[in-house]
Amino acid sequence: MEEMLKYLGIKSVDELFEDLPPEIKTDGLNLHEPKEEMEVEMEIKKILSKNKSFFDMPFFLPVIKPHYIPPAVDEIVSRQEFYTSYTPYQAEASQGILQAMFEYQSIIAELTGMDAANVSMYDSATALGEAALMAYRIKKKRKILIPRNIFWHKKKVLENYAKGAGLQIIEVDYGEDGRMKLNHEEKDVAAIYIENPNFFGIIDDRYKEIAEMRERLDALLIAGIDPLSLAIYNPPSCYNADIVIGEGYFGNPLNFGGPLLGIFACKKEYIRQMPGKIVGATVDKEDKRAFCMTLQTREQHIRRGKATSNICSNQALCCIAFLAYVALLGRNGLRRVAKKNMDNAKYMANKLQKIGFSLPFHKKFFNEFVVIGNINGKELNSRLSNKGVYGGLPIDEYVENGILFGVTEMHSREIINFAVEKIKEAMEEKL
Repeated sequence: MEEMLKYLGIKSVDELFEDLPPEIKTDGLNLHEPKEEMEVEMEIKKILSKNKSFFDMPFFLPVIKPHYIPPAVDEIVSRQEFYTSYTPYQAEASQGILQAMFEYQSIIAELTGMDAANVSMYDSATALGEAALMAYRIKKKRKILIPRNIFWHKKKVLENYAKGAGLQIIEVDYGEDGRMKLNHEEKDVAAIYIENPNFFGIIDDRYKEIAEMRERLDALLIAGIDPLSLAIYNPPSCYNADIVIGEGYFGNPLNFGGPLLGIFACKKEYIRQMPGKIVGATVDKEDKRAFCMTLQTREQHIRRGKATSNICSNQALCCIAFLAYVALLGRNGLRRVAKKNMDNAKYMANKLQKIGFSLPFHKKFFNEFVVIGNINGKELNSRLSNKGVYGGLPIDEYVENGILFGVTEMHSREIINFAVEKIKEAMEEKL
């Protein structure tokens, strides 16, 4: 320290920061004594050694679940033209990234059945918030209907978006079958948000009834989807969805919950109100195929009062991972993975029923499902953690002693059998 101060020609560290106002200064940070680079690296490795991989301690949490990512995906996203790219302001020098983004949009449009897709939002929660604002701009009405059973992070982000715009979020209850009630009557509704699969993992095939609710309330229909489920189930276009949002996890590792990308697609008549950016296909002066930024109605590029969104970036690298994953698997590969997810979930649900759990909702589900046991979910997970397993998500606020399990292609029969055996042992332990 003394050597550094001498080199800088000052007498103390305080002198180094004398230009800072006193009110923002602190008394310092509670940090360890300085260490050499090698020592720091060894300390970090020691801390990281406490982490357990999925195979060391399998878990069954919903939402962000483990999926197998082919090594080729990492190889593609690690290429410098993708890994270090930013917004392609100069199209003539950015044809590669622009084409990749265009292909990503095309895949989203095909999966969802929508006419157009943007180059992503930050995540599904921000995509939902942007969809609500978009519906308000189109319909000029302030009420947004959402299911009562919705993940907390989505609800909170949506509420934050709604507050500034003066929107009213109205929660609609679910029936005994776990699905959102569609007989809700309300006036001045801008949009209805329905998830498929929903919070409980249930697939909603009431296509006619959903479309009729949209028409009856004269509102836009926002569909929240799991992109993998669309490989085997009908797209939101089947029930006349206007906007589609979702979590784009394909090809992206867990990374403690992020980063991911927010899927956002809509009908062609609403493109001008879509937030974010759209890449389009065109031709150059030699009449050869080319790509360019087609729509950028965000506040960084136009007057703030005219902007559709203040999200000034997109998840380009995550989009490329998504694109690489889908391109590698292809249509049939996606179907196989989706079917494997569904089969594994059904297998585990059946195994859990055999050891005393019950299914509260007797409807078909994709790769998430709810069970009820004779033990609280938090207590069960506490017991399981010492047995090398982490269970599902306790959802007592919706279902007493309810646990929401998430299963993917990574959960082999051996892993499921092991987990069910440990769950059985945990349930039989005395308090």
